[in-house]
Amino acid sequence: MTRDLKIKIITINLGVKMKSNMFKTLTLAVAAGLVILAGTFSAIAQDAKEPWMYDQIVEAGFVISKISVPMAENVMIIDARPYQVKYTKGHIPGAVSIPFSEFDKKIDLLPKDKSTLLIYYCGGLKCKLSHKSAKKAKALGFTNVKVFAKGYPEWKKQNGAYAAITAEQVAVQIAANDTLIVDARPQKTKYATGHIPSAVNIPFSQFDALKGKLPRELSTPIIFYCGGLKCKLSHKAAARAIVMGYKNVSVFEEGYPGWKKQFGAGGEGVAVKAGEVEGSIDLDRFKKVVTTTPEAFTLIDVRDEDEFSKGHLKTATNIPVEKLESKIKNLPSNKPVVFLCSTGARSGEAYYMAKEVRSDLETYYVEAEIDFKQDGSFTLKKN
Repeated sequence: MTRDLKIKIITINLGVKMKSNMFKTLTLAVAAGLVILAGTFSAIAQDAKEPWMYDQIVEAGFVISKISVPMAENVMIIDARPYQVKYTKGHIPGAVSIPFSEFDKKIDLLPKDKSTLLIYYCGGLKCKLSHKSAKKAKALGFTNVKVFAKGYPEWKKQNGAYAAITAEQVAVQIAANDTLIVDARPQKTKYATGHIPSAVNIPFSQFDALKGKLPRELSTPIIFYCGGLKCKLSHKAAARAIVMGYKNVSVFEEGYPGWKKQFGAGGEGVAVKAGEVEGSIDLDRFKKVVTTTPEAFTLIDVRDEDEFSKGHLKTATNIPVEKLESKIKNLPSNKPVVFLCSTGARSGEAYYMAKEVRSDLETYYVEAEIDFKQDGSFTLKKN
């Protein structure tokens, strides 16, 4: 065998051995990886079998997509944390409080329709309360139950998110004298007749003009409120404040009606009966006309388009209050114009807006809470 041939054979053999060793190494690495992955999947499977965990988990985006003002009838977001130490200080907007420890006592708070979407949450991934509550709800026959496992801590991390608080927490922050309370309702029809003590008035329709009332320090706590759970004004104002850079914004969702229920009337004004407030229409007259001869009024619904789409009076025209001013000049003057919304806040603002632009119009607004149904019917409650 020649020297060159020996070198060639040795080189080939060496290459074979090197490839063999590389293959063995690669095989061992893959095998090790599979073992690690198997262990990981095994751990996940083991965790999923923990008796306190619920199997239908949703993320923050899903929760956000279900929040509306007012909340839809077929959705309920439920805070399973303790009421006093957690829920009062901050919760997801629209959420109701049914602490797990009081689940059996508060079953009547759950919807009658068992197909209603229930979304439970509590204090994060290590919190069992939402999972336990969800299992109990499922055992009661609810068929669409989810758990937002990352809970309230994850909600606070969302871009543009703010906390909802209760009347008790508002009182605590007023007493601490370090918070600005902002009434987002119209001045003449709402704020002047009664408001939360120490609150300043920044009607949402005048937010840009009056935002100078907000504090210079962006870390100052600010609480916005308006006319209750069906009123969007405080939520819209809070969103604007967050865009401006304010970092400690919350909303008192129950608003002035909730404050009065808890602590009594406040502010400088004196509450008056519906129909006696300047510009408001007598409720009995309103109900009679819209149920017998609705064409006798020009009905202008000044709620947002998404609210209007969920239910409205059949003869009403939708013009959101923010878009109303430029359209007042085109409103017909051959019959009374009646503005309406869900709480009387935006409709009252529309009334004064119309009076300033068109003195020739016979205008009124409905000073009451109105619950609009999809079929065009409605229920009305005095404020």
